[in-house]
Amino acid sequence: MAVTSTVSADSSADTAPTYQWYAGGQWRDAPSVFDDFEPYTGKVFAHAPNCGPEEAKIAIQAAKDAFPGWAATPPAEKARLFFKAAEIVRRRRDEIAAILARETGSTIPFSAFQQDLVAATLEQAASWVYQPKGEVLESNLPDTHSIGVRRPLGVVASFTPWNGANILAWRAVLNPLAAGCTVVVKPSEFAPISAGLMVAEIAEEAGFPPGVVNVVPHAPGAAAAIADEFFATDDVRVINLIGGVNTARMLAERAGRTLKRTVLELGGYNPMIILDDVDVDYAVRMATFGSFFHQGQICLNTRKIIVQRGIYDEFLEKFVARAKTLPSGDPLNPQTIIGPLVHQGAVDLMDKRIAEAVSLGATVHTGGTHEGLVYQPTVLTDVSYEATASNEETFGPLVIVEAVDTPEEAVEVANRVHYGLTSTILTGDTYKGFELAPTILHGIVNVNSPTVNDEIHAPMGGVRDSGWGRTGPDSINDFSDVIWINATSSERQFPF
Repeated sequence: MAVTSTVSADSSADTAPTYQWYAGGQWRDAPSVFDDFEPYTGKVFAHAPNCGPEEAKIAIQAAKDAFPGWAATPPAEKARLFFKAAEIVRRRRDEIAAILARETGSTIPFSAFQQDLVAATLEQAASWVYQPKGEVLESNLPDTHSIGVRRPLGVVASFTPWNGANILAWRAVLNPLAAGCTVVVKPSEFAPISAGLMVAEIAEEAGFPPGVVNVVPHAPGAAAAIADEFFATDDVRVINLIGGVNTARMLAERAGRTLKRTVLELGGYNPMIILDDVDVDYAVRMATFGSFFHQGQICLNTRKIIVQRGIYDEFLEKFVARAKTLPSGDPLNPQTIIGPLVHQGAVDLMDKRIAEAVSLGATVHTGGTHEGLVYQPTVLTDVSYEATASNEETFGPLVIVEAVDTPEEAVEVANRVHYGLTSTILTGDTYKGFELAPTILHGIVNVNSPTVNDEIHAPMGGVRDSGWGRTGPDSINDFSDVIWINATSSERQFPF
């Protein structure tokens, strides 16, 4: 069991459960535990295991030992396990959704949506296990048969984030597993249960072989020691990060020195272009969802809305009015749209970015205030390009609205930052949207769909500072190598 204890019926006692960590098919006591807090109430949600270098070594060895057997497991058996895990997620849907809401502040509707998406992803991933395909190659040599076959890379170290914790943790696990790799998960210290140990619980219940999935949580500030172990051994072949660009730069640099492969799904500064031939009311609804879904804490959230000048004033007035109506507060209340930010540091960053923008001439049309960790949806205009908020994602309910004269100018504004994850072109002329789409330097361009748009089977991923690698069946290529095998049945002639 992941949980070893809760404390007594005494209402004044500590009732938060104490969790173990997981490696080699066993739940293990950690050297120490740390308090995992609920963002909304500030109460201790769980006593989470604080792992270190020794636990990381154990997990890596377990994954290494399990790799040959998992790589050789028939695809039908892998698919059966994925379907079984999906069945468990559906059965435990409401329970896991409540855990996610309490631990990360994710509202109940989004938390429940994540469980549905996890189950659907597991079911679709059951087909990915058949994706590693070979090909027959032509040869210029006589009596020679030449083929290319895919071979899984080995142990993958997956860094999972706190935002969208369930779906992103499963994505960081399923993509390598489908390719035939085994995984050691290092979850965010802000979601050790939702972004790690919950995956281990379900994998164990589904019957995944010991060592295929391993989880080593850690306390705030203790990530480096575990990462050091990932880089210190040749047994870890891939560093798989879903996280921020600064962390990615450090990991990629170290991976380069040790020649480990990296797969990086990073953040984005995601523009929504709204041309003047649209239904403004519909544009407002789409922009509200894209900007404030999960209180702006998704890498796909809209960060800048670029509006053609002919409808700018009408759009801004209606958008600000709608932002003011979004219910905020307790994430366990099904009516809540805006829940808490994940920790005080996220609130402080919102305050800092808004204050800097205002000092450089920006106007705050709504928001800019918070109660506890619940930050109100914030809309800025007249934001200088010198302001950090105009160039970096703030990861909160903050969006900038900017006017442009032409579609071409809108594309220039969209491309001026170095991120390249997702973008939107909203237009009444779909063909015009398709013409503009290739000019936007992003891995995903949505025509008449929001920036928050993800389909399980699609090759989702970013370019430039938003990383490299793709999710879905295309991820097989990131976690496997092509091996060239050629066999000659006659004697070769040699020059000497």
